[in-house]
Order: sequence, then C-alpha cells, then structure tokens
Amino acid sequence: MTAVARRTVLAILARSVRTGRLTLVEPDGTRHAFGRGAPEATVAIHDLRAYRMTLLGGSRGMAEAYRDGLWDSPDLTAVVRVAARNVAGLDALRRRLTPLREPFQRGRAAFVRNTPRRARQDIEAHYDLGNDLFSLFLDPTMMYSSAVFDRPHMTLEEASVAKLDMICDKLAIGPDDHVLEIGTGWGGFALHAASTRGCRVTTTTISREQHDHAVARVEAAGLQDRVTVLMEDYRDLKGQYSKLVSIEMIEAVGWKDFDTYFRVCSERLADDGSMLLQAIVMDDRAYAVERASRSFIRTLIFPNGCLPSREVIARCVARSTDLHAVHLEDLTPHYAETLRRWGVSFEAAESELEALGYDERFRRLWRLYLAYCEAGFAERRIGLVQTVLAKPHWRPETSAVPAATEVAA
Repeated sequence: MTAVARRTVLAILARSVRTGRLTLVEPDGTRHAFGRGAPEATVAIHDLRAYRMTLLGGSRGMAEAYRDGLWDSPDLTAVVRVAARNVAGLDALRRRLTPLREPFQRGRAAFVRNTPRRARQDIEAHYDLGNDLFSLFLDPTMMYSSAVFDRPHMTLEEASVAKLDMICDKLAIGPDDHVLEIGTGWGGFALHAASTRGCRVTTTTISREQHDHAVARVEAAGLQDRVTVLMEDYRDLKGQYSKLVSIEMIEAVGWKDFDTYFRVCSERLADDGSMLLQAIVMDDRAYAVERASRSFIRTLIFPNGCLPSREVIARCVARSTDLHAVHLEDLTPHYAETLRRWGVSFEAAESELEALGYDERFRRLWRLYLAYCEAGFAERRIGLVQTVLAKPHWRPETSAVPAATEVAA
C-alpha cells in the first residue's frame, strides 16, 4: 500500500504543481522537483508512510504525519503556500462531488447538536490547554486575534492595541455605552474599552481558563465597577446593550447555529444599537465543501469549528435579524503578519514549552497549525473581515464609521 500511495502522490504532484516549486527529498536521497518559480519549498520525507497518510487522510493525515516526524521542512509556510496555489483542480473536483457527499454530511450532522455542553467541551479542547501556553507567543494584551499593522515598524502589542482602538472607533464607544462582548478571550478588549473609553463592558466566555484569567486582570486593573466577566453560553445571555462586539468567536459557533448566533446578537442590542463582528471567512464557493469536512484544523486544533463566508453572514443577518450592514473592511494581510509574529515567538519559546510539559509532538502540531494559517491568509484561501451591523434606529455618529459600506485591503 505504501508503494502505491507513493506513486500516486508523486503522479498527482507532477500533474498539479504548476505555480511555485516543490522539492521532495526521500530517505535514500532521491529528489523530485515539481513546478517552477516562487514560492519555493522543500519537504524531507523521513518515512515513506507519510505518502499513505497524506493520500488517505488529506490535510489531517498530512498533519499527523508531520506531528509524528514522518516529514519535515525548513519552511512550513512555503510548503502550504505552494499547495494553496495549486489546488484549483482539487477544488473543482470537490465541488463536483459536493451534491453526492452533501446528503451523507447532512445525515451525519443531524446527529450532532452544538449544545452548550458540547460547545464548552470543544472550547476547552483548545482554549483550556493552559494560559501559560498562550502567554508565550501572544503579546501582553493577550489578544488571540489578528492585530492591525497600520503604520511601519509596529510591535505586535502596538498593532493589537491599534486593532482594539479601531473597533472602539468604528462603534463610537463612549462613557454612556454598555457594551456586550461575546467571546472574552483573556479580557483584552474589555479592559481596553473600559479603561480608554470609560464605558461599561459585560463580557462572556465558556472557557474556565480564560474566565479566571480575565477576572484576575480586571481586578488587577481596578475595573470591577466597569467590567463584568460572565461564564455563560451566548444563547443564555439576557438584557439589552447599546453596543456589541464579537472578535473571532463566530468560528466556534458551528454552521448549524449561525442563524441562532445572529438572532441572539440582534436581540441583545437596543433599537439604536450597533455591533462589530470580526470574522475569519472562507471563499463563498468553498463553503459548501468545507463546512462538513474533517480537515486538520477542524479535528486536531479547533474541534467542530466552521468558518462562515461573507455570503453566509449576509444571508443569516437578512433571514434572522433586523440588522443591516453599514461597514465592511478586509483585514486579511494583517492576519498573515500576525501569525508570522506568533510563529516566531512560538519557536523562540521551545525550551519554556518543553519545561511546561508540551512535548515535541504537540509543538510540531502547533508549529504546523500556525504556519498553515499564515499561508492560508497570505494566499487568500481564507480571509479576515470586520463588519459593522446596525439596528433600524441606529444613525451614524460623527466619530463613527461612515454609513456607506467600505472594503479596503
């Protein structure tokens, strides 16, 4: 089987790699080169089982083979970038197969409900891996979302603060506002908004590690009178708020609950309120294929996560809410740079990670995860958008984002 898988993979690469150059080096020193031009990537095959695992397991098999040391590369991001530039044929095949696969996918999904308990288990599998882990590669704001590099030579911390200011400015958050945040993270937005804008913030998470860390940060900052940290599922929230913020939380909602998510957001906003959604999105044409896939990211990193597309967001908003979009901005290039910075910090912290008990297999998997995502944004296989959605009685304020929809790279 391994020999057949090797021949099949080499034949597929010879036929499909046209843009960029990929060089495979096998255990006996045999070299195979595919394609030409930049980017250039080299993969060292240490064990021929890597061919079988990748052929049969797709991106998950590829990731497991790397995790287990069956292959390596001096530049993982370049490997994924070459792959991303040459998947048009595979994408077309997967789209043609979608009508055949979708009934099975829907049948499988019908038995899986994203209940609050299941959502909490999925979140724990990633975000409760340990605050020490995340603190070693995130900047001091502890923002686990894209920064915004709006001027040259910014540090990651400066770019994270710039993103937080951008959000506050777009919503014109001020002292009279009570802001609801769905998805606390480690408290970065809530602390920033309360301390710089004078508003009240109620923020919620279902991660125990994040909740306890955020509460400690609020107390250390002396902001208990302005910031309330809940540990509640977004579906259980009550009350109404003047502003709402959700930064890269929708990806954990699950495709079957996107309508519920937007309906809850709309219900929690006052009639003249507005919300900012920062979301990682996939191409509209890939959504039907990807939403029920068993990919590397959805199985080994973010269990049961699902990226929406812009079209899916627009349809859910129109179908389930009285919100309307008043602003859209594309921030995709900023995420590629953010992930590059995280990757550098992750590598620099290898000894600390090992001392904390994160073994070589874990570190290899996360090294690949960060590079995989960096390449995805760099090649626009995935994107990042900020969208401002407003209730019927909302009117633009002079310091807020203009009412016209805007798209900027």
